[in-house]
Order: sequence, then C-alpha cells, then structure tokens
Amino acid sequence: MNKDRRHFLAPRMPRPAHDAKPRDPVSMTTAMTPADAETGETTWTARLVLFLRVMAVLSMIKGLYHWAQITGFIGTEDTAFEVQPMQWQTATVYFAVIDLVAAVGLWLATPWGAVVWLTTLVSTAVIELMFPAIYGGNIYVVVVALILLAAYLVLAWLAARERPP
Repeated sequence: MNKDRRHFLAPRMPRPAHDAKPRDPVSMTTAMTPADAETGETTWTARLVLFLRVMAVLSMIKGLYHWAQITGFIGTEDTAFEVQPMQWQTATVYFAVIDLVAAVGLWLATPWGAVVWLTTLVSTAVIELMFPAIYGGNIYVVVVALILLAAYLVLAWLAARERPP
C-alpha cells in the first residue's frame, strides 16, 4: 500500500487488537449502571421514553379501533363503514394506518415515531376544528391533543438538557 494512502486511511482504520492501551470494560456497555440511576442523570430521558411507550399503546388502541370500524367488528348496520360519507371513510382509513405506524415508532422511541405521532395529533386537531362534519367537531379532543403535545415538548426539552452537547 502506498505510504501516502496509508497515512490518509490511518484515522479511519480500526486499531489492532494488540494495542498497548487497555480498554475499560465499563465504557463499552450501553446499559445504565446503578450509579447513573442513583444520580438521576437520565431521569427525564427515562420519563420521556415511558411517555412515548404510553402514547404508543394509546396509538395502537386508536389504530385498532379504526380498523375495527373499517372491517365491521364494531358498530351496527346503520353505522357500517360502507354507509358513511366519503370524508369519514377517508379520515378513518388515514388514522387506521398512521396510528399503527406511529405506535411502532413511539414504542421504539425513534425520532420518526415522534414525528408521525405529532402528525396524527395535528391531523386530529385540524379535522376536529376545520371539518366538524367528519367526526363531530369535539373540542375536548383538540384540548387533549394540545395537552399531550405540550407534555411531549416539555419532556423532550428536559431530556435534551440532561445530555451534554
């Protein structure tokens, strides 16, 4: 190998197994140690993950509820999916899909899961406020969505303050 090329690749190449510097086994683990738990350094992060998991369960229930409406497991012949207006059908299919996608992403605590979940919150609020004929225009649904949004933003901000820049 060319000397210039070796010099260029050296920072990217892994260290050999026989390097003189001993490795610290504690730094190679990713689990939280009891010392970390006692100091409370990741308290807000743990609370954020718990919040995301609770929201994942609620999103899963909401998504399955919408699928139950689509497939006819719930409701009567008068409230069947086929006899509903096209706007109601479209919104129901949209939430049936996006709520389950959000549930998976929230449970895994991924950034895209939070984005999809926030999209469902905003979509729910917009449909309830701007298109009340679809689901009835319930203002309490909008208030709950705003409370959940505020709780997420506060927890995410506090969790981000725990991590060093």
